[in-house]
Amino acid sequence: MSAAIETKVGGNAFTAVLRRDLLLAWRTRADLLIALSFFLVVASLFPFGVGAETNQLRAIGPGVVWVAALLATLLALPRMFSQDFESGVLEQLLLSPEPPIVWVLAKILSHWLATGAPLVLMAPLLALMYGLQADEIGVLVATLALGTPILSLIGAVGAALTLGLRGAGSLLALLVLPLFVPVLVFGAGAVDAYAGSMSIKAHLLLMGGGLLGALALAPFACAASLRLALE
Repeated sequence: MSAAIETKVGGNAFTAVLRRDLLLAWRTRADLLIALSFFLVVASLFPFGVGAETNQLRAIGPGVVWVAALLATLLALPRMFSQDFESGVLEQLLLSPEPPIVWVLAKILSHWLATGAPLVLMAPLLALMYGLQADEIGVLVATLALGTPILSLIGAVGAALTLGLRGAGSLLALLVLPLFVPVLVFGAGAVDAYAGSMSIKAHLLLMGGGLLGALALAPFACAASLRLALE
């Protein structure tokens, strides 16, 4: 499979790496199911802890769903590069003539498709548990659709920086969690603002700008970090 990737050029390399990583994700879907199950369990436990008062659940619902999504994404981050690092595929990709940013973007996209996209699709079901209205659920899904790719992009840099290190999981959490906080604040804040009849334009614009910024910078930082990890 790695030899086939090395022979690709241009957009074909992106497609080859994306398809390969999605196939590997499907073959090791037990790991992905753990992250998704974690998302469901964490978000489902809060009503038992805080009670079934409707207004209270509606107030905390967006924040709880966002925190659960953040932690589930964090749980799946270490496997983004670790399998290829251990098998030697990552070294072959770095030695190939293909620009690293091409296949790094493919890996980040595959991570989001395997982890972030299912979280976005599952969010409406959890939002119903907290009594959110249809319009509020729509805002929550929109913020997750904008925010979860940012988590994958930032998380990829952290996963690359901690690749091969002892205690990489703990170091990864310490590195990326502070950077995840603005995404969490604006994502949950947009739903609260909408529920309070305030404009959410600023929240969505800031998240959109954050996504564009992360998309422009994170792949280069990730590629440089991977080179350092293999030196």
